Amino acid sequence: MAVSFLNREVSDLCLGKPALKPIPAKATVSEALTTLKKSGETHVSVWSCDHTRKVLEEGGEDSVCRCVGKICMVDVILFLCKEENLRDPSKALETPVDKILPIGNSIVRHLDPNSSLLEAIDYILEGAQNLVIPIQNYRSTPSRKKLLSKASSLSPTNHNGVEYCWLMQEDIVRFLLNSIGVFSPMPTFTIESVNIINHDMMTVSYHDPAISSLDAITRAYIEQSSVAVVDEDNRLIGEISPFTLAYCDETVAAAIATLSAGDLMTYIDYGGPPEDLIELVKTRLQEKKLGAMVELIDEEFSLSSSSSSASSCSSDDESGSSKVNVLGRYSSARRSEAITCYPWSSLVAVMIQALAHRANSIWVMDEAHNLIGVVTFKGILEVFRSIANARRKPERENTSKQ
Repeated sequence: MAVSFLNREVSDLCLGKPALKPIPAKATVSEALTTLKKSGETHVSVWSCDHTRKVLEEGGEDSVCRCVGKICMVDVILFLCKEENLRDPSKALETPVDKILPIGNSIVRHLDPNSSLLEAIDYILEGAQNLVIPIQNYRSTPSRKKLLSKASSLSPTNHNGVEYCWLMQEDIVRFLLNSIGVFSPMPTFTIESVNIINHDMMTVSYHDPAISSLDAITRAYIEQSSVAVVDEDNRLIGEISPFTLAYCDETVAAAIATLSAGDLMTYIDYGGPPEDLIELVKTRLQEKKLGAMVELIDEEFSLSSSSSSASSCSSDDESGSSKVNVLGRYSSARRSEAITCYPWSSLVAVMIQALAHRANSIWVMDEAHNLIGVVTFKGILEVFRSIANARRKPERENTSKQ
């Protein structure tokens, strides 16, 4: 029964999913930021269209559009953390987004809606973070094509008559949890017994400069994990999570460049950074002769204040509604408090814990409350993938005997 469940079509997971918020690959980082903030989404999809004409089955011609990546606030923050970009953020923000997409790293993959859940899991285990799935198809009749031509110019979510959504690790784990009885008794096994505790953790000391953790944050973003913030005794205090950074704004690059890891946790916590930390960041930027970044911070939080004032005065005021409430993004984020479990915690308990806290990773503690490892969504999905592998092994053995 479990194997047949894993052969369910991924279209079952797309019900109710909103269409992607797309931007062209040649859009600037600044334009991507505007789309991110106005949409309220944590990611926007990046599309490349090949306008070389091709012949369709119906005999018409059209161009091919594909999602080639995604832009998240984390991408922007990591990009601005480079020294040359801290010195001239305005110039950096005019960079085309396709220049900051990961090279040779297929974190976004197209998948047919008839593909199985097992295929989706395989893509994720190979490194994909987002799976792009068609959610609406139109017949390409001559009259429909004329309508599509007009619709495509008006709707940026429409690509040759198809709208797309995407699935993430969290979506698949939630889908599996909703039918967890199918996999009984495996979900009751401990995370230690199913061997998904990763002991190769990324850590940074609470008092160390946050910039020293930049490589670890980058790796955590790619691996969909987090960076543990620890004290002198290597005890867990909190975390720097890419998921939390995704709800912040681009000024966090300045915070990473100037604050300690501990202060950075406070800066990115939901509700927005405290005024004293903002002033500390600006002072240290001035000391480093990074005045352009100070101007960016002033502009960002000035915009936030004016947006809040406009919203409180009149919800119908167009100028107010068009502005971006920066602090509103912080209020949607999860706290930097680390979520923990133990080796004897059951797999299903850890799944519930991760989904409830919207955490891509759960830290594992021993009896003395020492940090010993981490469990990620990817590790959880490996357990479900192993079920299909176990089923195929005797099938292969029977075939070889014949």
